[in-house]
Amino acid sequence: MNAPGEISMKTDDVLRVELEVFRREHRDLDDAIRALQDRGTADQLTLQRLKKKKLYLKDRIALIEDRLLPDIIA
Repeated sequence: MNAPGEISMKTDDVLRVELEVFRREHRDLDDAIRALQDRGTADQLTLQRLKKKKLYLKDRIALIEDRLLPDIIA
């Protein structure tokens, strides 16, 4: 994955595509985590890894959204 500093060098179109990919992957991880938990025999290490990756994606999504929609101080 790219370092956070590389975000500023990408075009808005590329960032929008990455944003959609990360959002989709985040949803997929959420579904996978829920399915493992519902099964009742979830491996805690696997769950922890999936949750960590989901959190990483959430942070990347926030960085890209901040880049695409900067705060405007009136």
